Amino acid sequence: MPTAIPSADLQVIKAQFFGALAHPIRIRLLEVLVTQEARVQDLQRVLKLDQPIVSQQLARLRASGIVVSRKEGPATVYAVADPMIGGLLRVARQILNRHLVGVQNPLRELKREGR
Repeated sequence: MPTAIPSADLQVIKAQFFGALAHPIRIRLLEVLVTQEARVQDLQRVLKLDQPIVSQQLARLRASGIVVSRKEGPATVYAVADPMIGGLLRVARQILNRHLVGVQNPLRELKREGR
């Protein structure tokens, strides 16, 4: 058990960080960006999304410091600001897998009851 409780200010910062991740398109963008840098056009093509949507979600991630950008000629190239974002996504996937495995048995029971 932790001996010190984090300050309210730190908890607000953490909530803002997780809030920036709390959108399915932003998660999809990050899943691409943890493997490679990409331009908006590349992300549009891979994720099959319109440019305004991709740009809006990238802007939110950039404002939160989760992604960084740089100009490369006329294009802007995006990348994750910290490679540990990939680890965070892996841990989240593992937690969700455990959770989903835990609900499979009750779902099977519900299915059997419905017969």
